[in-house]
Amino acid sequence: MEMMKVLLKGHDYKYEVGELLKLFVPGNRIQFLNEKALGDNQSFLLVSSLWKKGEGVIAECGLFCGSKQILSKKLSYKDVDTLGHEGPKGIKRAIKLSIFHVLSEHFHMSPPWGILTGIRPSKIVHELMDQGMDGNAIEQQLRDDYKISREKINLVMEIALRERAILESNDALHYSLYISIPFCPTRCVYCSFPSNPVGNEKRDLVSSYLDALYFEIRETGKLLQSLGRKVDTLYIGGGTPTVLGAHDLDRLIREVKEYFDFSEVREITVEAGRPDTIDRKKLMVLKEHGVGRISINPQTMNEITLERMGRSHSPQAIKDAYALAKTVGFQTINMDLIIGLPGETPEMVEETMKDLLEMKPENITVHTLAVKKASKLKENLEAFELAQEEQAKKMLGIAEGYARQMGLHPYYMYRQKYMVGNLENIGYCLPGHACRYNIQIIEERQSIIALGAGAISKIYYSHENRLERVPNVTNVEQYIQRVEEMVEKKRIELEKQETVLTGNRT
Repeated sequence: MEMMKVLLKGHDYKYEVGELLKLFVPGNRIQFLNEKALGDNQSFLLVSSLWKKGEGVIAECGLFCGSKQILSKKLSYKDVDTLGHEGPKGIKRAIKLSIFHVLSEHFHMSPPWGILTGIRPSKIVHELMDQGMDGNAIEQQLRDDYKISREKINLVMEIALRERAILESNDALHYSLYISIPFCPTRCVYCSFPSNPVGNEKRDLVSSYLDALYFEIRETGKLLQSLGRKVDTLYIGGGTPTVLGAHDLDRLIREVKEYFDFSEVREITVEAGRPDTIDRKKLMVLKEHGVGRISINPQTMNEITLERMGRSHSPQAIKDAYALAKTVGFQTINMDLIIGLPGETPEMVEETMKDLLEMKPENITVHTLAVKKASKLKENLEAFELAQEEQAKKMLGIAEGYARQMGLHPYYMYRQKYMVGNLENIGYCLPGHACRYNIQIIEERQSIIALGAGAISKIYYSHENRLERVPNVTNVEQYIQRVEEMVEKKRIELEKQETVLTGNRT
């Protein structure tokens, strides 16, 4: 593909323009210029201009080949209330729409999510619902202002309506709690999470990590109890938390319950993602502590792909772990899948879905492969054959078809950068089996207190509908050394939030 050179005039929304351009042009074929400079032997120049006109602004996009302009689009946006309620957002949207019109016509394609490059499309729907807009008006705005396809509008509206009841039950005194166990048996090639392979030589590191984590649990729990806050949901993730032994799992949950107020908890989830970390004793510990939801994550049921991805278990081991969990008595089991794994075909995805159809889990989360910088996949990308956009869409459609056949409906979704086909991740569930924590973490309308290496707390200020992020360090050794600092950072932000809440109450 020819180079796409880009010149911005009257604005500096380089990041937003760049992310939109990547829907049409590979990132390595995009070059931003400081001034117009296009010779006859160069390919395309896109000029995005913005200027004031009366009470509004004009956004214009022109596409040039050599010295000839081949396409252009001009849009106006009224600058109300000195950039009023959404001012800058509207201006950026006008810029993106003008570019989208030109590139869609030039490349004869229309990305299904339109101009949206963010990871949470449903947040837009909830904001419009908050303004009192009805469903028809919201759908029209998604079509006109964001150029989202009919298929994706139907999906995001269906999900937002299911999420709404849970979000409307939130209040300032309840929060979700996340505990990070950043260890796994092995590291999968696609993984970008803070996960450390655990061998016998790492057992001392795990022990030291847990000691630091118990300190953060005790100190943060006491702080939150002093503020009168209560746990709404608990999610223990990673990594693979069940890499811990039964004794450590038991102590971990006992520590959490001792120092946090669980009197009104509605949901406890533990990721038991790798079947090679699950046994009856561990599952019994989780069950006895009131864990109602676990994840057993195959990612695929094709053995050759499991080997290629560095997962040291077989498809049969997944089936055995699932059957064991059902025998122990877990009523809600989630199973994660990844669409677009290297070497997988639509036929292989269908074989995976047939296996899940037999097992009948209450939840399935369908991820589209995202090539992340921190993954081995990114480091060795040339060694893997990834699905192309149309193939990925077909795979996603197969997964959805089987999920619907199983009686599962979509209840939350999100998108990621660098996803195959620029698609989405979707959680499906049976009625009554939605994961509250997943909805809270995606929609960002509840405080999430996150403990452990790589965990990011999100303190929610409801009156402004905004979050303040308080990240913990990712490196396990640094976390152990700096855990007191992690507690202090949360204390400072939580006390700021309490001051705001107290002021609002008076």
